[in-house]
Amino acid sequence: MHITFRCDPSLIDLLPAPVLAKNALPDWLRTMAPRAASALHLRRIRTVKQCPPFVDAMTHGFMILLPCDVNVQGGQFSWDWPLTGLQLNNHPRAPLSFHVAEQIAGTPLARGSQSAIKFNSFWTIELPEGWSLMATHPINHDDLPFRLVTGMVDSDRFSDVGINFPAVWTKPDFVGVLKRGTPIAQCYPVLREPLTLICETMSDEHRARHDALSAQIMGGPGVYRKGYRSKRKP
Repeated sequence: MHITFRCDPSLIDLLPAPVLAKNALPDWLRTMAPRAASALHLRRIRTVKQCPPFVDAMTHGFMILLPCDVNVQGGQFSWDWPLTGLQLNNHPRAPLSFHVAEQIAGTPLARGSQSAIKFNSFWTIELPEGWSLMATHPINHDDLPFRLVTGMVDSDRFSDVGINFPAVWTKPDFVGVLKRGTPIAQCYPVLREPLTLICETMSDEHRARHDALSAQIMGGPGVYRKGYRSKRKP
């Protein structure tokens, strides 16, 4: 699948380009040991680094990256990123804007009177016909001081302006810098078609396959990874 990103001509050498999610894995996963001692098991056990579903979710799709350093101090956000020479009208000039608290009041996202932040978009995203774009918090990146609000956009049709990414700030005591290139949204295409849900009991064949596979799983590690995990990854 071809996904096309476009930006103002004056920004092409300034913006960090979107990257495949597999190229934006966090340092903590890269340095994590594949096994750790367990007091409960009295032996070393596999960590999430060896869990294919955990890792595959983190490597799926692509990441939108923060375009510049953002300083955070006492709940205030600031940046030094003067944009000049833009050729587009009504184009954002700041990496962040905000949603007032009333827009999320009554939802689990609410933080009292705290505003939600919005990561402004500097890229348009075009998908093939029939596909929508799912945008969510970078998967398993719970170390980030914000939580992106998940949304879906029909980016085969809505592709002439950028998509902004709202988020709630989850660490009010955070002091520091969100670095340029920090993943802010993990995105992946979703085929837009109706679903048909079928619920039924297992046949004799299904039960036999269940028992055979469950016996394999109980017999040792790596059954899914070695025999069922797709070798073709996005």
